[in-house]
Amino acid sequence: MRSISAARTTIGLAALALAASSCSLVGSDDDERGQDGSSGGSQAGGTVVLVTHESFALPDEVVAAFEEESGYQLEVRAAGDAGTLTNKLVLTEGNPTGDVAFGVDNTFASRALEAGVFEGLDLDLPAGAETYVLEGDDDRALAPVDNANVCVNVDDTWFDEKGIDPPATLADLTDPAYEDLFVLPSAATSSVGLAFLLTTIDEYGDDWPDYWSDLMDNGARLTNGWSDAYQADFTQGGGKGDRPIVLSYDSSPAFTVDGKGGSTTSALLDTCFRQVEYAGVLAGAKNPDGAQALVEFLLGPEVQAALPESMYVFPVVEGTELPADWASFAQQPDEPHTVDPAEVADNRDAWLTEWRDVTTR
Repeated sequence: MRSISAARTTIGLAALALAASSCSLVGSDDDERGQDGSSGGSQAGGTVVLVTHESFALPDEVVAAFEEESGYQLEVRAAGDAGTLTNKLVLTEGNPTGDVAFGVDNTFASRALEAGVFEGLDLDLPAGAETYVLEGDDDRALAPVDNANVCVNVDDTWFDEKGIDPPATLADLTDPAYEDLFVLPSAATSSVGLAFLLTTIDEYGDDWPDYWSDLMDNGARLTNGWSDAYQADFTQGGGKGDRPIVLSYDSSPAFTVDGKGGSTTSALLDTCFRQVEYAGVLAGAKNPDGAQALVEFLLGPEVQAALPESMYVFPVVEGTELPADWASFAQQPDEPHTVDPAEVADNRDAWLTEWRDVTTR
């Protein structure tokens, strides 16, 4: 989804810093798993391979805690956005490149379940996590680990300097006043982008293609993933971006605190779609015991407490303390947009085909 940060820094700069410092062993999806093709066996003391998206990050001390408590070494293989991750998991079904996957979210999870990517889990969810179980996951193959809402964000400082009122609603984004100001990731390659497509489907029903046609005519820019949109193109992303409106998260303003009691950005809470990320043991995993141990650890207090400042997301376990800035700046919507996972499963391909047609005209 997105996310690597330290408190009171911009999202883009923090992402670079934590990406370089997190995880004890990091490889790519294309690395070999070992001369014998294994990940260290199923006994404690071997290696458990986590396949995830490019924005996965946990503090070194949290990774060290897992390795000490479980006896396994953690190897992280990260590539692409959650959509890319899901595609790779489906393509390698039965012969996975790792033991456990984290980062498949509720916009893509039904596809992974249909493809038989995951084994069933044998664990009791901690208090609060039950709220986020994926509807239709009857075998409990996926454990919810975190949640956040995908929302349009605006650079308040840019709009103040220009003397322009920022947008507030989805409809506003098609107003000529905001021409060439909006950047967002593609629905075809990004779970964040797909979440926004679903937001528009929930809002406009069968008329959603007309909305997207108007949005593209108003100069909306599409990128491959969240990182490209936020870090490169957004004016508050830490680079030299030229777009003051971006698709990001409800938690993002907590990471652009200006040190004066405010934040330089805000989330438009009428534009949000709830996103939940899951973890599961991969079918055909070489180290299923290690994978099970890692899933359990992701729901444990060390990881849950680290999620907000490591990955911009809210924990799912009840009672987990949030950073102080989140109370003021990471506001969640009362009624986020939602689409039934079964409806997504039935219509995703058709929706994406039509979306491509509209956005490439």
